[in-house]
Amino acid sequence: MDSKTLASGKGDRDENFPVASFLVKAEHRGLVRAFYTFARASDDIADHPTAAADQKLALLAAMRAGLAGEGAPEAMALRAAMAERGIDPVHAHDLLEAFTRDVTVSRYQTWDDLIDYCRVSAMPVGRYVLDVHGESRETWHGNDALCAALQVINHLQDCGKDYRQLGRVYIPLETGLDVNDLAADKASAQLRRIITDLARRTRGLLAQSAPFSRQIRDRRLSAEVAVIQKLAESLCDRLERRDPLSERVHHSKAEALWLATGAALPALLRRAA
Repeated sequence: MDSKTLASGKGDRDENFPVASFLVKAEHRGLVRAFYTFARASDDIADHPTAAADQKLALLAAMRAGLAGEGAPEAMALRAAMAERGIDPVHAHDLLEAFTRDVTVSRYQTWDDLIDYCRVSAMPVGRYVLDVHGESRETWHGNDALCAALQVINHLQDCGKDYRQLGRVYIPLETGLDVNDLAADKASAQLRRIITDLARRTRGLLAQSAPFSRQIRDRRLSAEVAVIQKLAESLCDRLERRDPLSERVHHSKAEALWLATGAALPALLRRAA
């Protein structure tokens, strides 16, 4: 069995947020896509609904071996791409730690535990893109807050699916969550309060990341980050108003395009002035 056997068929167009969009300079897109391909293959392994845990861990070990030079082809391709630019492979290794946790950890007790998971599951993605663009690591604070917010939003949107399909619960248990509520067709009043409270807490992360796009030197990457910030803020609005078990939270393509245009144009014009 290899990583292709467990492939979900998902691609970058299936993601909630843009991946190497036209806003990213052509010279950087290949590196960003190489990381995405590696992450997508690793995620498919960890999230496969029927593969045994030991099979998943063996395939993730092959991914890690590929980063060292001999292993999964997606990891070897990323290794070669990173070597061309001298990019630190720590981000890819951190991501593999997150996927290993997905196989071995199914509950998080506290908000801090969840943010520690985001430290390896989300923050490395943005850090990698910043390194590809040669941005200062002083931007990492804003990146980390935004990436953590995106991860929490995804977990809240998909809380029912994650529990029903994978048995995973990312909502911290300290919230008083009754895990069985996640299997229902409609959220209980208690679960709605918990999701609303977590969405508001996520707004605190987005407040920290609000200046981030303006700290980025690359004009086009700055615009893409402004788009992602706007989409995340909109999704927090929806999570405060909608029940993710019974209502759509994700943006439609038209909604995402409208929000993206409204965020990108001012960011581009601001840098052009």
